[in-house]
Amino acid sequence: MKQHVRPRCKQCNETFGIKRFKAGYKLCLHCGEQAATQDRKLWCIAPLHKSNYMLITSKPDLQGLNNKGGLVK
Repeated sequence: MKQHVRPRCKQCNETFGIKRFKAGYKLCLHCGEQAATQDRKLWCIAPLHKSNYMLITSKPDLQGLNNKGGLVK
C-alpha cells in the first residue's frame, strides 16, 4: 500500500491538499488568503485620462498622477 505524503504550509506547517501543491502553491488556503490580502494592500488600480486603467504599485507614482494624464512631480 502506497502512503501519500501531503505537503506542508511554509507558514503554519499545516498539511494541505496535493492538488493545491501541484498547482504551484506553497501555502495552505488560509495562509494564502492572508498573504494575498497583504499583497493587495500594496497596489491600486487607477484610471488614466483618455487611457486605460493602470496598476499602480508605488505610492509616489499614484500621487504624481494628475487628472489630465501624465506623471507630475
